[in-house]
Amino acid sequence: MNQDFSALVKYISRHIQLTPEEEIYFCSLLKLTHVKKKQFIVQPGFVANYRSYVLKGAMRAYLVDSKGQEHTIAFAIEDWWISDYSSYINQAPATLIVEAIEDTILIQLDYNSEQLLMEVVPKFERFFRIITQRSFSFLQQRMLSNLSKSAEERYEEFVHKHPLIVQRVPQYALASYLGFSTQFLSKIRNGKTKKS
Repeated sequence: MNQDFSALVKYISRHIQLTPEEEIYFCSLLKLTHVKKKQFIVQPGFVANYRSYVLKGAMRAYLVDSKGQEHTIAFAIEDWWISDYSSYINQAPATLIVEAIEDTILIQLDYNSEQLLMEVVPKFERFFRIITQRSFSFLQQRMLSNLSKSAEERYEEFVHKHPLIVQRVPQYALASYLGFSTQFLSKIRNGKTKKS
């Protein structure tokens, strides 16, 4: 196999141990995809057929409301996964747009291959359960943070936990993820600069 999936295999090995044969089989199901900046890999109304692991680059998932306002739901940089998971898991039309923020290289696993993988190598059920549980925990923490913390506290918390993302994502995307306007984000940053 001439494509290098070693980064993803290493990621998986943090959670489950694969035999050489299982590793070869798993890699045979994967697809390497190059995505240009601003290119969509998921669009509303179409089923999200892939679970995507970011090998290099940055992605974001967002919703556009009836007023045309964007609401960023998730970011993904190297060693993170992204999709419209509701669409992917239920094989139903997507509601999110998943877009490249930078030129990106993805390792993708399609839904049918994932189902087959879990039948042939049952330990992958454990792997997908672990990453699903972690995603659920992260989403709950984010929801609680949005309900209980001020905008400034949410920004400080995000900067502390995800400094690499702050440096790489557009300000409008970061502001929409945190639940406020780009102008308000500028005020927070300027306020922070004045305090320093």
